[in-house]
Amino acid sequence: MNKPVVEVKVRAVLPTAAGRAVFLGNDAKAFVIYVDENVGGAITMFISGTHKERPLTHDLMGLLMAALGAKVERVVINDVKASTYFARLIVSAENELQARKIIELDARPSDCIALAVAQHAPIYVSRDVWDEVDDMSEILRKMAEESSEEPGEEEEPGEES
Repeated sequence: MNKPVVEVKVRAVLPTAAGRAVFLGNDAKAFVIYVDENVGGAITMFISGTHKERPLTHDLMGLLMAALGAKVERVVINDVKASTYFARLIVSAENELQARKIIELDARPSDCIALAVAQHAPIYVSRDVWDEVDDMSEILRKMAEESSEEPGEEEEPGEES
């Protein structure tokens, strides 16, 4: 895969009526991918370092890869069609039985993001997708401002609630 890419980070994961909104971006731009509740929850747990009593699906995948001498090298969100995103999971494997091998897999962007966050691997977006998506930076900024406002800030001094 030789398309030009832009590196992004998970900027926020927010609840929605149907799951979670994962905001990806950098200082120049942010966009959103909607994911189901389970994967959105996993991404949030990996970001926050939440301890889990038992391994979840993405934990299991990571453990399996590690046991086989493999790791996530990077993730590339490489296409969008009718609001559906497509991604590639690039895995490298090296163990006592073989030389280093690079494997590129088709996967849901949500699963790719979860695995990348869990393994601290970079996330990229193809330049074509980057140029096509709407910039949600302003919405993300406003939501951050609203969540940081203290309750009762508008009260006048001396007023009782």
